[in-house]
Amino acid sequence: MSTDMKAILEKQRASFTAAMPEPMSVRRDRMDRAIALLIDHKDDFAKAVSADFGHRSVEQTLMTDIMPSVSALKHAKKHFENWARGEKRKPTFPLGLIGAKANVVYQPKGVVGVVAPWNFPIGMVMVPMAGILAAGNRAMVKPSEFTEEVSALFAEVVPKYFDETEMAVFTGGVEVGTEFSSLPFDHLIFTGATPVGKHIMRAAAENLVPVTLELGGKSPTIIGRSADKKKAGERIALGKMMNAGQICLAPDYLMVPKEQEADVIESVRQGVTAMYPTLLHNDDYTSIVNGRNFERLQGYLEDAREKGAELIEVNPGDEDFTSSNGNKMPLTILRNVNDDMKVMQEEIFGPILPVMTYESMDQAIDYVNAHDRPLGLYYFGNDKNEEEHVLGKTVSGGVTVNDVIFHNAMEDLPFGGIGPSGMGNYHGADGFKTFSHMRAIFRQSGLDVAGIAGFKPPYGKATAKTLAKELKK
Repeated sequence: MSTDMKAILEKQRASFTAAMPEPMSVRRDRMDRAIALLIDHKDDFAKAVSADFGHRSVEQTLMTDIMPSVSALKHAKKHFENWARGEKRKPTFPLGLIGAKANVVYQPKGVVGVVAPWNFPIGMVMVPMAGILAAGNRAMVKPSEFTEEVSALFAEVVPKYFDETEMAVFTGGVEVGTEFSSLPFDHLIFTGATPVGKHIMRAAAENLVPVTLELGGKSPTIIGRSADKKKAGERIALGKMMNAGQICLAPDYLMVPKEQEADVIESVRQGVTAMYPTLLHNDDYTSIVNGRNFERLQGYLEDAREKGAELIEVNPGDEDFTSSNGNKMPLTILRNVNDDMKVMQEEIFGPILPVMTYESMDQAIDYVNAHDRPLGLYYFGNDKNEEEHVLGKTVSGGVTVNDVIFHNAMEDLPFGGIGPSGMGNYHGADGFKTFSHMRAIFRQSGLDVAGIAGFKPPYGKATAKTLAKELKK
């Protein structure tokens, strides 16, 4: 497999180099083919995801994987020629004298590697692909080994729409992933867990491959005293129950005013009940992806119980989950949590929602700042001064105010983390720039500018004049 990957990388790079500079029509055609691939096989992909998860509804896959991918590609197709125009810059004194010109052009980097996760196994390949193709690159893809059916389908259908010199898919387990991340790509984007991101970055460093890391972490959801509790509960419930909480941007834990804790918990419970009157035999509710993750989540609950947390199971249909052979889990809200619990140390990635309380907003802010910078931060409230205070005093990848997750759905906003939650951005124009090389071009005039400016030896009056002009306070 490693030989195949290296050979394809060499083929893609050779084809890329030979075709330089490619007309914009070629990029447009690739984006059209990517859109066609998704729409032609949308039902096949939805079935494959459900098979991999044990159960996930067709509608959810269409809404959270296929639609965002198609939207991203259409957005890029509409705007990429404007993005690609480059920018004029102002030449600076003294070399930028009469007639000199400076500009930046956006050049495709070459071959981009994409390492995708299992939670949105189509979207996390094809949303970044919008920027990759719009910028004029070739792509090599390593889908997740945890979603074997989806990976196999990608490997089957991509060759029907793309030559292997344009896009190629490599399936397999950890060994394949390790080899893939060690290849000398021109750029590598990885979406997944922070510990794996460290391995990816280490492997990429051997070849000085620039990386975009979309990781995760514990995205806090801060409820202000002025928040509409009913709306907050509904929206938190939607964000936490979507994909059974298996989202890097899911609200990881709540921070609520001490005296409003019971009301907020009740509003979340009502929000869940309204959307999911039953869970076990409800097509709309997703299963935990596999037994390993199910056991991990059960371990968090057991650990929290042993360390003094109160567990509130939200099971609207009063169903017996112990009799199920599947990996579905109801939402469990945790009260009285502390940092000694595993659930407060690791990204949850499932239907468990710890609730912490605060007396003053600064307490909540201090807690957030004492921990790793999160991928997302959510604030609910109608107090503009408090909102500005929370946003001004915290650092996170992105923010949604009075909702959760949805900053990620805005194609014109950069999406990315900071520190342990990731580095670099994609989506829209920012994705185009991520997968492009900003090439600086300076055109000198016919004048002997270096001589006029005193750059040429022997140094004399012109040199003294330039230095005197530039070295003033």
